[in-house]
Amino acid sequence: MKKYFLFFLIFYTCLILSQEKLPYYEIPEAPKEFTPGTTASRMVDGLGFRYYWATEGLTEKDLAFQPNAEARTTLATIDHILGLSQVILNATLKVANGAKQPKMSFAEKRKKTLENLQQASKILKESKDISQYKMIFGKTEFPFWNAINGPIADAIWHVGQVVSFRRSSGNPFPKGVSVLRGKKS
Repeated sequence: MKKYFLFFLIFYTCLILSQEKLPYYEIPEAPKEFTPGTTASRMVDGLGFRYYWATEGLTEKDLAFQPNAEARTTLATIDHILGLSQVILNATLKVANGAKQPKMSFAEKRKKTLENLQQASKILKESKDISQYKMIFGKTEFPFWNAINGPIADAIWHVGQVVSFRRSSGNPFPKGVSVLRGKKS
């Protein structure tokens, strides 16, 4: 009886977690005004939306895909995007980079990445002066300009790789996703 109860508990927990709504199913409504903060926020939102759909429905086969021996696997690429999302968030939190991520499942990494991007976007959107956000690596600081051409652009680049890898492993990008409109039909 204990085995059945434990099985049911694990199954129910997995079911609840799988139904949890993650950020960026749709891109948030655009701000009413254009400011440096709302513009940077929208860039992060675009990244979040693309990442959500690039990683939606990935299988173990997809995660293990590697185009050649020198390339990262899809999962290693997702790990890299997670790290980039943390650098973006840390800039907005004014926190130094360097902390190690705990071991996580793919689902946990996906959720953490999306939450990092959502939190960073919110901070940027509400900011009147994004020049205060710097990427900090030890004693070296980089202005927010470098966050745009660095981790934000790099993460967008790597999301494109995930899409390409999933197509190559036989699991195309979900139909009906419009990156222009930020919605799934």
